[in-house]
Amino acid sequence: MVLEEFFLSSLGLLGLLGVVPLIILYLLRPEPARRTLPTYQFLIETAGRNASNPLFDRLLRSFLLFIQLLAIVALVGSLATPYVLVPESETVSETVLVVDTSASMGVRDNGGTRFDSALTAARGEVTDTTSVVAAGASADVVLTRGSSTDAQLALERLRLTATPGDLRAAVTTATAIAGENARIVVLSDFADDSPWADAVREARARGLIVELQQFAGGGTGNVGIVDRSFSGTNVTVTVKNYGDTTATRRVQLVGSTRVLQLGPGDVATATLPVPPGGGRVSLTTEDAFPTDDTLYVAAPEDESIDVLVLTNDENRFLTSALSVIPEVSLTVDNPPTTIPDTYDVIVYSNVNPDRLLASNLDAGTDLLQDGGGVAIQAQEDGPEYGSLLLVSQERIDTTPTVRSIEDHDITRGITFPPPTEYVVGDLEDGTSLVTLNDGTSLLAISEREQGRLVYYGYIEEQSAFKYNYQYPVFWKRTVFYLAGRSTLAELNRETGDSLSVGPNQTVETPTGSVSGPEVRLADTGFYVVDGQRYAASLLSESESDVVAPPLSGENVPAEFPTRVEERLVPDSLTEWAVLVALGITFVELGYLRRRGDL
Repeated sequence: MVLEEFFLSSLGLLGLLGVVPLIILYLLRPEPARRTLPTYQFLIETAGRNASNPLFDRLLRSFLLFIQLLAIVALVGSLATPYVLVPESETVSETVLVVDTSASMGVRDNGGTRFDSALTAARGEVTDTTSVVAAGASADVVLTRGSSTDAQLALERLRLTATPGDLRAAVTTATAIAGENARIVVLSDFADDSPWADAVREARARGLIVELQQFAGGGTGNVGIVDRSFSGTNVTVTVKNYGDTTATRRVQLVGSTRVLQLGPGDVATATLPVPPGGGRVSLTTEDAFPTDDTLYVAAPEDESIDVLVLTNDENRFLTSALSVIPEVSLTVDNPPTTIPDTYDVIVYSNVNPDRLLASNLDAGTDLLQDGGGVAIQAQEDGPEYGSLLLVSQERIDTTPTVRSIEDHDITRGITFPPPTEYVVGDLEDGTSLVTLNDGTSLLAISEREQGRLVYYGYIEEQSAFKYNYQYPVFWKRTVFYLAGRSTLAELNRETGDSLSVGPNQTVETPTGSVSGPEVRLADTGFYVVDGQRYAASLLSESESDVVAPPLSGENVPAEFPTRVEERLVPDSLTEWAVLVALGITFVELGYLRRRGDL
């Protein structure tokens, strides 16, 4: 607005509405009593004056009204804070603070942590213009060229994470946002295996001053969990001794215990059964770095997946692949039969159409409604599966080629050879994951009701896929997909990763509730999404190696340059407006005195 070019508080000009009642007051003022003086009337007629509008002539003749209007305008103008722009020179000292928030900064030292000491030091480095960069799993710019007050508030909001650090990315980011002659102050323990020294050299080559302040107290003799792997329902934990003396640790998980003896620098493993629902693997005898002394493990509450293969000609390759999956409880049955509602997955394979009961098909439909899964295997003369069949069965053809394979949890990394013979048909519903050259789907999936459907288009006798070493892997992934289960590897993540959820999906984290679609796993512990529990743990050999070599003293420069900036700033004229209002008030008092009203 135009008014904002002259007033800092243009709303104060609303006070000018006060002139309206003042003018109305003058207009409604009663007329004085009139007396006819012949001599005065003669003089008016001689001068030729004849008032055409006595009402407004009264206002024009009122010098007192004019004075009062001026006083109101001056007073209202002072309330609106009039100003002019004037040049101003300011000495600027710019600092970019890089504060390490990675897990190793949580090492306890003299009653606090390294992070606490770094924050205290960072507050003392704040200048008039300060930027703040948090160095965790990624470089987060918390503040860009803020005031000293803004910088103190930004440092107050920083918090320690349980993620591996990337100090190089943080220093590079600080260099990118730093102005001319700025100073970069890096506050870290420098227990980081990223090439941060290269980033420091690049910043100094740009003419920037880079100070390195190290906080590396405590942490000697650390023993921590640095890796884990899953096999079936077991977890294998890898423990490393970073100290220079022999250490004994007991590894515990819900009633299971293993004892490890580790020499200096030794690495040892312990395999423990994962109970339903998971738990926490802990090392006894906590040290100064407790973050890597605990491994969080998430697992389904029901560890068993009950699978029924319904067949009149058992496919030994299929049943063998399913039977070796530790989580699968396999049942093979032959139609006609009665199917209880206790299964998580039903696979229809090599079924005799004449022996398949309507109730056997209804069992698959009911299972989908209950959130389970159904798989249909192609065959030359298959039954009428109705809505359970995703690909129509038109005819048998030979020697196809595979045209495309969609990226999916089921297909990722698996090579699907073309079959010798296959059932030609159109995809009735769902998504084709493996498509042949004529458009026929060899593998298709569909979300149906609360459950999931899979069409497996290989006629097993006419396919070499059953001899592929990836065949059991495919069926394990398929069973977990059909049952709506995640594998232990999918449920257990490393800190620093992200968890993809639905838009605005609420996620319960170890520190509170947040919303999707991406949730960074910044803390160790359990994350719950729509009833599904995930676990995040620190698994980093470099981050657990918390003892870093000391830095040399040459990293701290002797002086800190400044620069002078010219800028236009508003200079308030309020006091002058107030003086004008007071002056007009004194004129009004003098006029009233002269007129005899005082």
